[in-house]
This record gives sequence, C-alpha cells and structure tokens, in this order.
Amino acid sequence: MSQQKRLFLLDAYALIFRGYYAFIKNPRINSKGMDTSAIMGFMNSLLDVIKRERPDHLAVAFDKEGSTVRTEMYTAYKANRDETPEAIKISIPYIQALLKAMHIPVIESAGCEADDLIGTIAKQAEKQGYQVFMVTPDKDFAQLVSENVFMYRPARMGNGIEIWGVPEVLARFEIERPEQVIDYLGMMGDAVDNIPGLPGVGEKTAKKFLKDYGTMENLLAHTHELKGKLRENIEANKEKGIMSKKLATIITDCNVTFNEDDYELTKPDTPKVEELFNELEFRRMAEQFHKLFSHGEEFDTIATQGYSPTQTILKPTQQFDLFNDGAADAETASDTPGFYKTLENTDHHYQTVQGNMAVSLLLRDLLKQTSVSFDTETTDICALTADLVGLSFSWEKGKGFYVPVPADREEAQELVNKFIPFFEDEAIEKIGQNLKYDLEILGNYGITVKGKFFDTMIAHYLINPDMRHGMDILAETYLRYSPMPIEALIGKKGKGQKTMRDVELELVKEYAVEDADVTLQLKEVFAPELERTGTRKLFDEIEIPLMPVLAYMEQEGINLDTGYLKELSGELGTDIKALELRIYEAAGGSFNLGSPKQLGEILFDKLKIGGNKQKKTKTGQYATGEEVLSYLALENPIVQDILEWRQLIKLQNTYVDALPLQVKPKTGRVHTDYMQTVAATGRLSSNNPNLQNIPIRTARGRQIRKAFVARDENYTIVSADYSQIELRIIAALSGDPEMIRSFKNGEDIHASTASKVFNVPLEEVTREQRSHAKTVNFGIVYGVSAFGLSNQTSLSRGESKDLIDAYYKTYPRLKQYIGEQVEIAREQGYVQTISGRRRYLKDINSQNQVVRGGAERNAVNAPIQGSAADIIKIAMINIYKRLINENWKSKMLLQVHDELVFDVHNSELERIKPMIKEEMENAFTLEVPLEVDLGEGLNWLEAH
Repeated sequence: MSQQKRLFLLDAYALIFRGYYAFIKNPRINSKGMDTSAIMGFMNSLLDVIKRERPDHLAVAFDKEGSTVRTEMYTAYKANRDETPEAIKISIPYIQALLKAMHIPVIESAGCEADDLIGTIAKQAEKQGYQVFMVTPDKDFAQLVSENVFMYRPARMGNGIEIWGVPEVLARFEIERPEQVIDYLGMMGDAVDNIPGLPGVGEKTAKKFLKDYGTMENLLAHTHELKGKLRENIEANKEKGIMSKKLATIITDCNVTFNEDDYELTKPDTPKVEELFNELEFRRMAEQFHKLFSHGEEFDTIATQGYSPTQTILKPTQQFDLFNDGAADAETASDTPGFYKTLENTDHHYQTVQGNMAVSLLLRDLLKQTSVSFDTETTDICALTADLVGLSFSWEKGKGFYVPVPADREEAQELVNKFIPFFEDEAIEKIGQNLKYDLEILGNYGITVKGKFFDTMIAHYLINPDMRHGMDILAETYLRYSPMPIEALIGKKGKGQKTMRDVELELVKEYAVEDADVTLQLKEVFAPELERTGTRKLFDEIEIPLMPVLAYMEQEGINLDTGYLKELSGELGTDIKALELRIYEAAGGSFNLGSPKQLGEILFDKLKIGGNKQKKTKTGQYATGEEVLSYLALENPIVQDILEWRQLIKLQNTYVDALPLQVKPKTGRVHTDYMQTVAATGRLSSNNPNLQNIPIRTARGRQIRKAFVARDENYTIVSADYSQIELRIIAALSGDPEMIRSFKNGEDIHASTASKVFNVPLEEVTREQRSHAKTVNFGIVYGVSAFGLSNQTSLSRGESKDLIDAYYKTYPRLKQYIGEQVEIAREQGYVQTISGRRRYLKDINSQNQVVRGGAERNAVNAPIQGSAADIIKIAMINIYKRLINENWKSKMLLQVHDELVFDVHNSELERIKPMIKEEMENAFTLEVPLEVDLGEGLNWLEAH
C-alpha cells in the first residue's frame, strides 16, 4: 500500500506572535539593535516541523487586510486588539523573504484571514487524498478536524507536540462532532477577536449546553427550559448568539486553489537563505539549516506512515528551541527527550573531593590549568554574612569537582588555605558568573583572588545589554540547558527555607559543579561574541578590572549616624502632619491622601482643578502622577502641598526610617551592592540600599546625606565630583568650537551660553538668564521641546522656542552632531561611547513617531551618559590601584553618579586630595579639560 501524502499548513501570525512572546522577557536583539524574536520564533517552529516530520508538501498562510465578510457582519470584530508590536511588523518582510528563498509558498488573499485560507486548502487537499496538518496553537481550528485533517500544536515549554484528530477534539471539548466547536466558540465568545458570545456563558456552561442541546440554534429554540438571569440574558441576545457562531465559523470556500506541485517541499535557495540569516545574525540557526538540508541528513520520521490515534502527544527529540537561535550543541542534544538538557538527561561526571590526599591531587591538577571555572556555595546571598559551604571547579565540559567546606571556622580556614596557590596564581584565568560575589566570599577567608578574570554575566551584559544576565536564562538561551533550580535544594523563600549547609552532600555536589560546568561552557560562547561586537577591550580594560574595585568598596561600607536619622524622622513626621492639615482644610475635608482614586475625585471632581480635560487611567480613575500634578502645581497651592507631602513621605519611608535597618550588625556599617549589569547606559546601579537615588535637589533630601559620616574622629569624608562632565563630553563629541572654547577658557558654561543666546555681555547676564541657559544646556541632548522647556522655566512656549532656536544658532555644530548621531543609529542599529560600549536602539526605524522619537533621543544621550560612566569607572580603577599599591590608610567608599566619596585618614588628607583630583581629571583625554570639585567634612553633606 502506498504511503499517504501529507500537507502541512502553517498559521503564520499565530506562530509569529507565539514566538515573539516566548522571548518577551528576554528579547533577541542583534548588533544592529533589531528585535529578531518574532523571526527566530517562527523559524524555530518551521524548521522543527520540517526536521521532525519531513513533509511532502508545505505552505504558510498569512492574514491580509483582515476578514471582509466578518467586519461587514460585525464592525467591532477584532476592534479591541492592541496594535501589532513594532518588532513583529518589521519581521514580516524578513519571514516572507526567507520563505521565498526556501521555495515555500505563501498563501494570502486580501480580505481573507489565514484561518479561512487554511480551512479552504485543507478541505481541498483532503478530497485529493492528503493527510493535512494545520500547524497552529489556535484551538479554533479544531472545528475543521476530520478523519484526514488534524491540528498540529507545536511543542513549547517542556511539553511535546500535540496532534489533535477527531478523538482528541471530541475529548477536549466534550462534544460528539468536531463541527460543534463552532457552537462552543459562538456560545463562549472570544475576547481576543471581540466576538460577543452569549452573556454569562463560560466554558463549563457551553459544554453543558452542547450536551443538552447539541447546537446554538437548538439552545436558542429551548430557552424556555432555562431559569433566572441566564435565561433573560440569552433570550435578549439571541441575534448576537447566531452572529457569534457565524463569526467563529472558519470559511472553507475562499478564492484559493490547492496545487500540489506548487506546495511540494523542494530544495531551497541555500545561498539566499544563508545571506538572510547572516543579515539577521542567526549564525547557529544557519548551521542547523545547512545540516538539515544537506545531503544525507537523517530526519526524525515520527509520522511518515500517516497519523494514528495512538500518537496523540509526541515528545520532541531535537527541537528548534523557541528561546534559542539554535545555540544548543546539536551533536550532543540529538537524543534529548525534553525541551532542555538537564542533569538528568545529560552525561556528566562530577566528583566530590574529600580528605588530604584527594585535595592535594585536585590542587595538583588545578595548578596545571591555564583557565578554570569556579564557584562558591555559601549559607547566605549576602557576602558579608555568608559562610563557605563548598568550592566547585571545572575546566572540561561535563566534568568537575566539589570540595565540601566544614562548618567549623578554623577547619574551614585550614582547608581553604590549601587552595591559596591556585587562587593567587596570576597565570591561571578564573572564570565565574557574578565573580564579584565569589571574590568577596573568599576575601572573608583572607584570600585575594589574582590572575585574569572572565565573568560570564559581565560578558553577556556587554554583548547584549538589554537582555537579562542570570545564569539560568543564559544557559537556557545559549546552551539549551536548564540548570537545577536552587529551590530544589533549599526550598522556596520563607521561614522553612534551608541553607546549603542543610542539604545532603550528593545533591549539593551536583548543583555546585553544574554551576561551574555551565559557566565554563558559557565562556566558550561569549568569548568570540565579545570580539564580534567590538567590546573585548571594554571588557578587559574597564568592566573586569572594575569588578574587584566594587567588591572592595562593598566590603568596606560606610558609617551611618542612626541617632541623627531618628531625630530627622521626628521632624519629618511633624512637617507631614502640618501639610496634611493644610491640604484637608483646602479640600474641605479629610480623605486618604495615599489613594490616587480619592485624590483624583477631590482635585478634579470636587475642586475642578484644571478644568474638564484631566486624563483617566485604564481603570477609569483620574491620573494623579507627578507629571500631571507638577503641571498644575504652579497655579494651585493645594497641588503644590500634595507634591511636597509625597516627597516627605518618600524620604521618611525610603531613606530616613529604612537606612538604619540596613546597617550590618557584623560591621556596624551600611554596605550597598553595586551592580554592573543593570543599566544599559553603563552606569552603575546600587541596591540594598540604593544610594544613587538619595535626593540632592531639595533641602530635606540633602539632609539625608548628613547621616553618612566618617569612620571615627581620625577620619574625614572627602567628596570628589566631576564638574559638568556631560556638557564637557557633549562639547568634545560634537566638536562644537564655541563650547570647546568656553570650557578651555574656564568660563562658566551656563553664563557663557546665556550671554550668547540672549545677546548680552557676559558680565550682564542675569541669574534668571543663566538659569534658563542651564536648563537648555542640560536638556538639549535629551530632546527638550519648547513645551518641555516652558514647563521647567518661567518662559512661555513661544519664548522657549525662540530660546532653543537661538541656542542652535549659537552652537550649530552641536545641532549637526545630533542629526549625525540619529543617522548613525539608523544605519547600524546602535550608538557607542568613547570606549566602544554599545547601546542598541531597536526602535530607531519604528513607524510609530513617539517610539522612534524616544530611540532618537537615546541615540544622542546614550553615548554621553555612557561615556561619563566609562570615565568615572576608569578613574575608580586607577585610584584603587594606587590606594592598594601605595598602602594608603584611606578608603574609597561610594560612587554616586559623577561623584566618588572617600573615608580619608586625617594624616593623609592634604596628600590624597591632589592624587584623587589628578586621577579623575586624567582618566580620559578629551578635547576639553575634565574638572573635579573636591570637598571635605565630617559627613557627606558637608563634603559635597
């Protein structure tokens, strides 16, 4: 008996959206800044179908201009759908070009939806003796299933592919015939497609009605048998019910014809496909594609003899991963039964090392290596309070060693000391994920780790700054490997959570060595990527050398005057109460000031502030965010008081009352966590507590800095702050001669700008004119508009426009530079800082003007912010080297924006200030001089 031919019809948009949202938390961005998630997701599904099924015939159906029939029937059909994401819109031409190059037909017809095209072709092919597989996750297609027409639901998130034949559809919907799916959908309606359905009818009720009545029409003929509100609702909406059924019915007589010669899967135009993959930077997918279509490829033949009901759920063998561009090692993954490789299904050899002889042998082998991945297992995520539980090492894929560390501190120290020759060997590269933590842990045991470092988290941050950088997501994305979750060992957060010390040795060994092994493999992926993206020098010369500097600063911490903060909290409480009374008096009664709903009703309904044009949120209440209230505060004292109340509440809750709780009992100091891999601009982030956001523009905000004090009476706080560094970088990068001249002459740049734009002598510039010029100076590269400038100053919108026009006439080269930056971003998809740090701008060519405008502003300001971040990082590295090599007693404590804060021993005060100033001002050579302001005092406020 001859084998039955099989036709696979792919629902393009369903698979494209599914692929795009599979990557939504971790989008795939290439070096041009293009979001390729939708293309990758679709191509993964397409290639997976081809690989595992080797279909005879295949085509892809696209929607084109919606459904004319349905919108004529119901104008609100699909009217509530969100606009298609920009990343999907720009992906469609690429997907269609790839399909054309692969000689796969695209089916589309104006006014017909893909569902209808697939339905029409499926029924035609069925009559010609084909088995037809509709490749889609959309359950609506179940209505078309018959003896030879099947739904093929692609694998996802660990579940295998599902093939729904008639038995599966009947069981899934609890019906007697597949056509009843139409009645089911018509009764329930569909919020996504805006099909109304019958009010009050959900899944359970629809299934019950179908058991009792069989069809929508029969139900509507017997509504007298129903009771209460449900009967009323259905009887009142009979016409909507019939219409909903029609809307849910897939049309099978579209103006398309199945031609088996056109749909036959043939040899692709490989050079053209590879050219497109190269443009999209799908390197690993190109490798998989080449292997898949090369001669002699052994395909997975799961359904070559036709489908039978015993094959309902098929587990994937080697699947093109929706979360991956093919980064899995295909040669070793071909027999993997699950979605990801894991410890359970991957060959590995991890050993526990205990006893003097075993440790000596391990150390001997470690010292023979040129590069080793290591990890520490500890009792706490806080490095200051954590104890070592074990050390893991790996230098060969799939292999590694775990050394348990005893709980007794003396015994632990004795064991750890044995590894000093390895950790302090400068010839051995140390690889890790978030190495800063491991350096701090080992620092607690007196070990200074030396040699070249490779941190996979930092490497990935430079390669793709907009993605997440945790080891689990990196392993899943680049290795198709899912590491053992920590919860499997110690349980979920809460009172019952254990520490690693409580977990059985065998389990800890597997978990710990896996981390070192996976990190080693990630290094092999990321090292060449650093070269490709031009960020290797930035990695080697700035980010990696900065890591031990941050570890040192975190361990040092800073002294906090908790008694002062307690007094300040009391003062704030008094001010807050006074403001509340004043607000209630103006409002004509008390209300919950913290409730946006109540606040909106008071301001806009009761007091009629701002007229009747106030915006409302999606929930229907008034918007009362700061941007709304700031606009109204100038003319409404109550709004001004509300903003001040909010500010004081935030100060009290976020800083004044919270900071004393952050003091570590072990040191009596506050220790922030510096994060290198959060801000795409290259700026450092600070957490637990966040010291970057301590307010400086208000008097009350500045008072918080007074709580950060010197170590003791022998020390003084010194603050070193770059003066107008971003403006200096703007001048240097743009090459504007007027700005450069002003800085070189040591002029006050704001007064100088005011003199030029207002056309008055420098000595006659008023305070107000200087203030306006300052606002424009800082705002111009962030795209400040006349409207925005008028909101920030006392100028009218017309005066603001005149000022901006005058500014650009004064600094014409700056305006030209802004335009050039946008063009560079459009051309290459990213912009760069002075050190080659990239900021990808995936929306730079967006059709949406608002979205594109945001990307254009980033194209201008990202190199400036990022360059400022690069410069202060270089300064920190150089100052740290001198502090260590020259044995200073003084310590570098904090980095906040463009400022460094030091605890300076009084005996070194006069010597260290010129050293700090020299290193900061000479960190990078620009066409304009860098300038640093120094201050000193008993606390941070005095020093700033």
